Amino acid sequence: MILLVLIASILIAGVSVYQYREQNKDYHEVRLERKEGQIKQSIAYALRETSFPVTTENLGHIFKTEIYEIADVQNVNFNIYDLEGQLIKTSRPKFVNDSISICLEAAVLNNLSTSISKRYVEQNSTAGDNYQASYTYINDNRSKAIGILNLPYYEDNTLSDKELREFLFRLGGVYLLMLLAAIGLAYFISKYITRSLQTISEKMTQMDLTKRNEKVYVQNPSEEIGKLIDSYNGMVDELEQSAAKLARSEREQAWREMAKQVAHEIKNPLTPMRLTVQSFERKFDPADPKIENKVAEYSKTLIQQIDTLSSIASAFSNFADMPAQQNETLNVVEIVKLAVDIFNEDYIHFISEEKEIVAKLDRTQLIRVVTNLVKNAIQAVPDVESPRILVSVASDETFIKISVADNGFGIADAVMDKVFEPKFTTKTSGMGLGLGMVKNIVETYKGDVRFTSQFGKGTVFTVRFPKE
Repeated sequence: MILLVLIASILIAGVSVYQYREQNKDYHEVRLERKEGQIKQSIAYALRETSFPVTTENLGHIFKTEIYEIADVQNVNFNIYDLEGQLIKTSRPKFVNDSISICLEAAVLNNLSTSISKRYVEQNSTAGDNYQASYTYINDNRSKAIGILNLPYYEDNTLSDKELREFLFRLGGVYLLMLLAAIGLAYFISKYITRSLQTISEKMTQMDLTKRNEKVYVQNPSEEIGKLIDSYNGMVDELEQSAAKLARSEREQAWREMAKQVAHEIKNPLTPMRLTVQSFERKFDPADPKIENKVAEYSKTLIQQIDTLSSIASAFSNFADMPAQQNETLNVVEIVKLAVDIFNEDYIHFISEEKEIVAKLDRTQLIRVVTNLVKNAIQAVPDVESPRILVSVASDETFIKISVADNGFGIADAVMDKVFEPKFTTKTSGMGLGLGMVKNIVETYKGDVRFTSQFGKGTVFTVRFPKE
């Protein structure tokens, strides 16, 4: 709409300028012809009333004074030439005669003689103004040419140009108002047309596989928008079905992997238990004087393997069935320090920039997060000459940050993507559930856990909890 208004204003302005110029051109042509006709009538009248013979040689005598009277009556100057193009008489004063051609050019004479109408108009431009000069024959009473009438004509477009400027100014004002109206109208129409598209756009940005997505409902939509809405709503239905299938498949896959891991971990202690029982069965002798020591050793071995099975069951139970959150207002600095004090290693240090950082968290889960990270750090520095673990607490405007840094051997680049996987571990013992449990707890509070590591230098784990 705005473009149409702009194009229309430019076209109308151009047409207006063209029309004014054409009108001026036609006006000056008609005015020149009219003046020429009036002068020729006056010359014809003078030729009828003169007492001199009407010949080319007598034109100077015939119009000696008459030429000034005619020029004064018609309010225009003109010149009279003979048939050879020599100036005979001019109505201009003597002091401006120098600007008048004494002899006509051959091109003017040729054009005049070859013209069917026996009239020739010369077009020129002087000092930015258009100049015309008409040439026509002066005939005697028997229509015989005896001279050439030259009528110079300067076009005065001052009034016309002024009118054109005023017209364009008014036209520009009208189109400026139209442009402003078009901008306003285009804005409201576009908002009206695109409100449905805006609704769909907002819904698409909010689309999430982890939740139920809302459909779009618009009253009386256009045909095209209606088709788009139907396509979007259909996509939402298909997405929900796909998400449900994907979630079910992921749960099944996760349980299969978990079952394999549990079976693998259970088989590890069962094998030595079986071998111990078989060995005891073969070598059991009630009369053996060392039978009591052998039974004690046998019992000790079985108890160790049973304890291992119990710890495996507890670890998987804790990972699969996290207790419900019991949020309470607590001092994070105090709880983290309490969790660190559980460990007896003298190379574990705790620092905090603040004495009190208050947040609503579950005390047990917060302690679990810290202890798992510290245990992970302890297991990373057994072979370091001067082990050091630093636990720090800090906060900013939106997050509480808990960092656990160690100077262990770090994490290789090849396994960085697998650190938080439930069954991944680089250690010779354990099920690799600690960091996965930490990640689950932190994400429950809409926080995040990150780490940076340099292989051979150490690792820093950072947990962030939102303050609110």
